[in-house]
Order: sequence, then structure tokens, then C-alpha cells
Amino acid sequence: MALDIHRQIPASFERVQRSEYGYNAKQVDQFLQRARVSLESPHDAAEPINSSDVRAVSFDPVKGGYSAAVVDAALDRLEDAFARRERDELIAASGEEAWLREIGKLSGILRGRLHRHDGERFRRPAKNKARSYNTADVDRLCHELVAYLEHDKPLSVDSVRRAVFRPETGRDGYEEAQVDAFLDRVIELMAAID
Repeated sequence: MALDIHRQIPASFERVQRSEYGYNAKQVDQFLQRARVSLESPHDAAEPINSSDVRAVSFDPVKGGYSAAVVDAALDRLEDAFARRERDELIAASGEEAWLREIGKLSGILRGRLHRHDGERFRRPAKNKARSYNTADVDRLCHELVAYLEHDKPLSVDSVRRAVFRPETGRDGYEEAQVDAFLDRVIELMAAID
């Protein structure tokens, strides 16, 4: 099933001022070309891309590059398109029950961490000077996620993608890498559900 990538990604992006930093335009364009092939003709893709690849992609900062906010918004739409296709392919190949089992398994893993006590959901950095996330900010988002998953409270996947936590230093906060990895899985689940 081919999806119209032109509805997901504009032909070109606005650039920031020459003195400001944005995303490397060549890297963005190359990635999006690979994404176009993967989305429109997946069997022709030399290097197939999936929703997790879109979520994980990063670009070098360069002066006068593409506006990060505009590219990020387009990548979010692209990730959602890949997630919908992946869901549809799983359902077509294995049935809706298989998709529901996958969703249930991932949801169960995430809920295990979400139900931990405030201040205990994630590791603390091993190094005293390491950057970390404010525990109260992360815990607040975790409460919203529990309400979304268990009580059908509205929460958009974009609000999780754009979550910002106040910085902490060392053991005063949660380890950034672990929180980021967890939120990637949350986004994966929400994109598959919505």
C-alpha cells in the first residue's frame, strides 16, 4: 500500500538566517529521499526506513540550514505515516489479534515503569556532574501517561514528542538516556494506537 509522502513532507523547507543554526539541508534531503522510496515503493528501497528510524534520525547543525522546528514537525507526520503502515501490514499479515497482542505486550512493559513510585521510575546518573532531567517534571508526564493508557484521558503523541524537562545535575535528576529511550517506546505505542 503506497502512501502519499507529499502530504507528509513539503517539497522544501524554510531556512533559518545565515547566522543561525539549522539542520544540514543535504542530510535532511538525503534522508527524506530514502524515506520517500521506503514509503512509496518499499520493495525498491535499498535501505528501508521504518517509524523507529524516523524517530531516531538526527542531523548536523549548520549555519543557514533548514529550520529545525519545521523539519521536526514534518518528521513527526512521516513517523505517524510509517507507524500506520506498519500497523496495517501487521494486521494484514497476522490479523488484528496479533496487532493487539503486540500493543498489549508493549503497553504492559511501559505500565510496569509508569506504576513505580515518584522519584523511583528511572535511574540516577552515575556521575555527579552528569546532566539529568528534573524528576518532578518526568513524573508529572508519567502521571499523564497513566491517565492516557488506563483512563482514556486525551494526550497527543506530539505532546510527548515535545516534552521538555528542567535540567538537573547528577543524582538530583533522572538519567536522560533512560528517560529518552522510555519515551521513544511510549511514542511508538501511541503512534500505533492513534
